[in-house]
Amino acid sequence: MSFRRTRAIARKEFLHILRDPRSLIMALAVPLVMLLLFGYALTLDVDRIPTLVYDSDRSPESRELIARFGGSRFFQILGTVDDYRTIEKKIDRDQCLLAVVLPRNFARDLLAGRQPQVQLIFDGSDSNTASIASGYADTLLQTYATQVRAHSLDQKGGGRIDPPVDGRLRVLYNSELKSRNFIVPGLIAVILAIITALITSLTIAREWENGTMEQLLSTPLRPAEIVLGKMLAFFTLGFLDMVVSIAVGLLVFKVPLRGNPLLLVSATCLFLLGSLGWGIFISASARTQVLAYQLGMLSSFLPAMLLSGFIYSIENMPQAIQAVTYIVPARYFVTILKGVFLKGVGLDILWGEFAFLFVFAALVFLAATRKMRQKVA
Repeated sequence: MSFRRTRAIARKEFLHILRDPRSLIMALAVPLVMLLLFGYALTLDVDRIPTLVYDSDRSPESRELIARFGGSRFFQILGTVDDYRTIEKKIDRDQCLLAVVLPRNFARDLLAGRQPQVQLIFDGSDSNTASIASGYADTLLQTYATQVRAHSLDQKGGGRIDPPVDGRLRVLYNSELKSRNFIVPGLIAVILAIITALITSLTIAREWENGTMEQLLSTPLRPAEIVLGKMLAFFTLGFLDMVVSIAVGLLVFKVPLRGNPLLLVSATCLFLLGSLGWGIFISASARTQVLAYQLGMLSSFLPAMLLSGFIYSIENMPQAIQAVTYIVPARYFVTILKGVFLKGVGLDILWGEFAFLFVFAALVFLAATRKMRQKVA
């Protein structure tokens, strides 16, 4: 392999990139737009739940309970109603997610030490959100009931009620429980997987369509030099995308970076090499840009978004799908990003993920080179 010929191919690709400013701007602007859009729009936080109240008791205790719901950041009281029909209409129109129904004699049963009945009506269309909202509401109700009974016993001189278990909560790595800290590192992996695979999946297919591949094949260039030269040019573009994505994550979304930045850059470079090599392999396999684009999107966007653990927990997937995720590079890169950003772990923990990315990059480079050799032959 000749470094001079490889450098010439890389220079040629650089000139192609610079002579197409629209594609260059798109390659640099799309990651920024996607990160800002998904970072602000995509959230797993469940708060300010639209809530209606149907209070049939109208006692000081029921009003205090309603005030507890209104004072919590997890609930947003939209108003009060006087019948179930209004509740059903509001839920049918997606105007509320939760309705709290306080029956008559709620305060009497509560102060008498009996179990008061409180009805919670949820919109179960989004089962995950409804389940989380149910947990919030149950905790608030239990806490309120315990405090009211303790106050009542204290006034009667009957001592106080101690909870059977004194739970102490300690949250590691994401103490504020912000889903943004979880989503943004995963977004970096998804964005880089999409951009790098798509921009390289068109390069050789474009050469075939434009008729310039025959000119390349008439030169002393070897297949490995063509692949490596094209990878070097687009690697620079992917590296700039990485810098922009990480800068936005740190400066705009305030995601903590607790680990070693060099470890983060090293992992990103390995992932970029693998994704670029995969894109060139697709481009060498497809003779048209349309087919190459479709294959690139199918093999980069969907696995990175659905099978990497970025949003959906891999542990909750069927066993067959979990087995498929082991060959998705984005899965290992997402693990590294979250480990470095949030946990601050090092190579002693993440060495397996680094090893897979290295092996994947080497294999796709060999596969792309072999495919180019077949095309040349």
